[in-house]
Amino acid sequence: MLRLEGVTVRFGGRTALDAVDLDVAAHEIVCVLGPSGSGKSTLLRVVAGLQRADAGRVLLAGRDQTGVPAHRRGVGLMFQDHQLFPQRDVGGNVAFGLRMRKVARAEQRRTVAELLDLVGLPGAQGRAVTALSGGEQQRVALARALAPEPKLLMLDEPLGQLDRGLRERLVVELRELFGRLGTTVLAVTHDQGEAFALADRVVVMREGRVEQSGTPLEVWQRPATEFVARFLGFDNVVEATVSGEAADTPWGKLPAPAGAAQGPCRLLVRPAGVRLTAVADGLPCAVVGRTFRGNHVALLLQPAGGPRLEAACALRDAPEPGATVGVTFTAEDVVALSGA
Repeated sequence: MLRLEGVTVRFGGRTALDAVDLDVAAHEIVCVLGPSGSGKSTLLRVVAGLQRADAGRVLLAGRDQTGVPAHRRGVGLMFQDHQLFPQRDVGGNVAFGLRMRKVARAEQRRTVAELLDLVGLPGAQGRAVTALSGGEQQRVALARALAPEPKLLMLDEPLGQLDRGLRERLVVELRELFGRLGTTVLAVTHDQGEAFALADRVVVMREGRVEQSGTPLEVWQRPATEFVARFLGFDNVVEATVSGEAADTPWGKLPAPAGAAQGPCRLLVRPAGVRLTAVADGLPCAVVGRTFRGNHVALLLQPAGGPRLEAACALRDAPEPGATVGVTFTAEDVVALSGA
């Protein structure tokens, strides 16, 4: 459905996109994830035709979009701030794209009613958009973007202005809705929880380049680089030397990841793979902090030698700060990283 080939965008001396290649299949939901300044919003603007590329091509359904204006690309774009028309009611906002296409009024009314039912706002056509909650405005903006039946729907931080509880609920509803409609979606966000809940595939960007692409499970379990690991919140990264099936680290010998190249590397140990045990049975560590994370407790551990470690454990098993525990490491949570 969408292909980017070597897309480059420069703003003065700064490269916002650096020869980006990206494919999005029909009916696939792809979330582009990255910190501010990584190029993710520029990527959306290039696909939408709102930003000219300095090099490379954008193809939609196999057709080169070079020189095709935004209003002729057949894509939908939903912004973070919704950009609803305050002078129009809900029905007028949803019908905007249909009016631009000169769709008959009876067909407009039918489509608007169907879409408002679909997004959970039945019968809201006559309501003023200024009287809507943030979540309701988000639903109206989504209905407006879907009304012209775009071949590609693009979302720019679609839930960024909503509180966490509403965001978590709506992202589940969005995934269900897109699956039911068979919508092809390209979304950008800096919120990893949102991306992992919504996407079939996650693309992590850094300084205008694609750092890693994979399913949410692949990216979460096997970050490709130290940047991706740290962006996802994993800080248990150390220098290591792989020899045979073991790796020498400041935390002692760890099981080497399957397929890891022999010699020096950087290793990640996911917090779930740091297991607490009796002091005599593992690496002795002092508990220097613990943080409640909802469904688990994050422990900050200080071994006698080497950097601090983060471990994840159940609330009922969490030792108090000041306690001394032993630590062992599970092989499936040790990951070899490439790059800086």
